[in-house]
Amino acid sequence: MNLTHLERLEAESIQIMRELVAEAEHPVMLYSVGKDSAVMLHLAKKAFFPSPPPFPLLHVDTTWKFQDMYALRGKAAKEAGMELLVYQNPEALERGINPFDHGSLHTDLWKTEGLKKALDQYGFDAALGGARRDEEKSRAKERVFSFRTSKHRWDAKNQRPELWKLYNARKNKGESIRVFPLSNWTELDIWQYIHLEKIEIVPLYFAAERPTVKRDGLLIMVDDERFRLQDGELPQQRSIRFRTLGCYPLTGAVESTAATLTEV
Repeated sequence: MNLTHLERLEAESIQIMRELVAEAEHPVMLYSVGKDSAVMLHLAKKAFFPSPPPFPLLHVDTTWKFQDMYALRGKAAKEAGMELLVYQNPEALERGINPFDHGSLHTDLWKTEGLKKALDQYGFDAALGGARRDEEKSRAKERVFSFRTSKHRWDAKNQRPELWKLYNARKNKGESIRVFPLSNWTELDIWQYIHLEKIEIVPLYFAAERPTVKRDGLLIMVDDERFRLQDGELPQQRSIRFRTLGCYPLTGAVESTAATLTEV
């Protein structure tokens, strides 16, 4: 049977998801609402059709995501027939941690520590994530099944060989696994698959006139009334889009007129 490049990637990702469900006791899918999460969710629906995927979606919320992301989050979960769990780190919430005053602590407490606490609170032993090896060097060395200690630490010496795409999900008590079904996809693969499968994504990936300010070499979109304008700053309408999505005060846009998938 001759498969196209995208069909081979799709089949590999579906196999990984089914293998995880067969071996894990309490899996979950991390859902950030970005384009990679959209593809991963689409693959999960295919993997277990006609039933809904047998695990919930978990969104570790920083409270600073784009409004368009929040709008799609609930809609996507409902259409997939999946439970949506939204976790906000209570420590970060109590301390009022925000991207304007706290620098890297914002990301560390809301996202990194938030994810660890969410996994502990719900008792998940395996989490599907949308990371790809082509994104950065640190992710290039990750296994598809990436093991974590009971403290959620990654130990390079405690990873398993994955010969012939065979995965070993056995773990000791207290350990957990991060599983990356999109490991071998590239950004171009993601965009082509979204186009081919007509997957709905956040409209921020497409160019439109949006209020922005230039700050520290970045084009930052003013998404709500919490944005703190500096002296002399005045939001201007620019035709922009985003390649990646995160907390809106920290995410730089690019000026663009690419308003369709083909143009992107």
